[in-house]
Amino acid sequence: MKEILTGNEAIARGAYEAGCQVATAYPGTPSTEILENISSYKEIYSQWSVNEKVALEVAGGAAIAGAKALCAMKHVGLNVAADPLFTLAYTGINGGLVVVTADDPGLHSSQNEQDNRYYALHAKVPMIEPSDSQECLDYIKYAFKLSEEYDLPVLFRVTTRVCHSKSLVTVGSRQEVGVKEYKKDVKKYCMIPGFAKMRHPVLEEKLKKLREYSNESHLNQIIWGRKGVGIITSGISYQHAREIMGDDASYLKLGLTFPLPEKLVREFAQSVEKLYVIEENEPYIETFVRTLGISCIGKDVLPICGELNPEIIQKVLAPEKARKTYTVDVQVPSRPPVLCAGCPHRGVFYPLGKYKDAVITGDIGCYSLGILPPLNATDTLICMGAGISAGIGFEKAFMQANKDTKVFGVMGDSTFFHSGITSLIDAVYNKSKLAVIILDNRTTAMTGHQENPGTGKTLSGDVSPVIDIKEIVKAVGVKPENIVVVDPYDLVQTQEAVKQAYEAVEPFVIIAKRPCALLKNTSKPRANSKCTINQAKCTKCKLCLRLGCPAIAFKNDVMVIDEAACNGCTLCIQVCKTGAVERMCK
Repeated sequence: MKEILTGNEAIARGAYEAGCQVATAYPGTPSTEILENISSYKEIYSQWSVNEKVALEVAGGAAIAGAKALCAMKHVGLNVAADPLFTLAYTGINGGLVVVTADDPGLHSSQNEQDNRYYALHAKVPMIEPSDSQECLDYIKYAFKLSEEYDLPVLFRVTTRVCHSKSLVTVGSRQEVGVKEYKKDVKKYCMIPGFAKMRHPVLEEKLKKLREYSNESHLNQIIWGRKGVGIITSGISYQHAREIMGDDASYLKLGLTFPLPEKLVREFAQSVEKLYVIEENEPYIETFVRTLGISCIGKDVLPICGELNPEIIQKVLAPEKARKTYTVDVQVPSRPPVLCAGCPHRGVFYPLGKYKDAVITGDIGCYSLGILPPLNATDTLICMGAGISAGIGFEKAFMQANKDTKVFGVMGDSTFFHSGITSLIDAVYNKSKLAVIILDNRTTAMTGHQENPGTGKTLSGDVSPVIDIKEIVKAVGVKPENIVVVDPYDLVQTQEAVKQAYEAVEPFVIIAKRPCALLKNTSKPRANSKCTINQAKCTKCKLCLRLGCPAIAFKNDVMVIDEAACNGCTLCIQVCKTGAVERMCK
């Protein structure tokens, strides 16, 4: 049967057909839809974990216990999960373990453009790269076989373009394999130094065999065309190069990209007149080719930053092949990202941004948009959890400089569960004066409304205990009198809480609790409570524009509210000093 699937959908289908039994992840674009799709296959136990490290440890434990397991994450998530990945390479696995890393060339939704191919090299685990949806399905099945055969976790590296592009896929049926028997073996699975010393040579021996195998694997193949130009490539870069050159070039298409196939590279290089290495981001393959003493053209003519596309490759390989392009005279206006109309985070950033002498350390989530005008309420954004821990560092640096600068640390509920709890413990333990604001919108909003420990539901939709953020904050040592729960739609209440936090000399936590405005059970009840502007009362002071709400605009010399965009949060009513903003009666 044939279906049109995205790469993420195809990975999920491939895991199902391979007989995968356990799947874990923490949501992160561009990988999120892998677990969302796997969860529809009831034969597979699937879960959102609180972070990527936990997700890989759960999957690793399941694999050692005998199950086929998959763990998915975006590229920066592998930084969090690196600890278990490196050690699982030493221990090996039992049932089979595939770790999906979804890299993001072009930074469509990420804070950096790191190239996770180097993780395979560093952790010494085999790596597979598909170039389209059919290969996503086929290669994930093959990854499980490779994992079992070599007793190693396999890194399955995809990119945004592969994850989200759709193509025709032939799907098959599930192979039921059952859970393998687990046999206790402390010398294999308990990595105390003495046992780890014995496992390292075992890993090196596996890599020797894999290096030989990479030359024979069907995942690495030569596609002969004209031999004037030879291209070594992998992943989506193969599709781009093929689109431009077609049969006017020959290709060494790499699917098993660690270990790289030395013999095959030499054979291919000797058969072509001019050799190019086409790859996104780092010169990972190019460096390998050059270490073999083979001359090639790569990053000296291709960009190291951003995604590649056919146009970029054409300018290098075939500038004479003019591609038809179309232009229009209309200049498209810029549309910077903003917090959604009705976003509860706006009710926090609006009063917080008034403290111009304070430093605000932010975190990863929708609320990162508080950085932008007119809110201007963030100084730093580094990684998950740093909203608190970087704030501690700021405060301690200011203390060393004898500066009495107040520091606020801001993060969301899912981020708090991910890595904020340990940061808050650090703040309490080290007697920080940091003011922490936890934006609890009852979902993991930025990646598409996934469940988390505070929502009361699991990935599969089962009811689960709601982890109470306030109780956690109390449990780690923040004094009850220094914990305030506010409704960010109540500006007076929120402003007072921010003022208390600003003046506090001990760890102070504000929990801003209000569901995401885009959740169906949130937006539907407010459908008839939208706002409008009474032009007779409006003085055009434009104070409401300072909220940064996309529903409010100054148009044709009057202030207006777009009824279709308005979410009925009423923040504009509270900000307006003339009473010009009113509820729309229906």
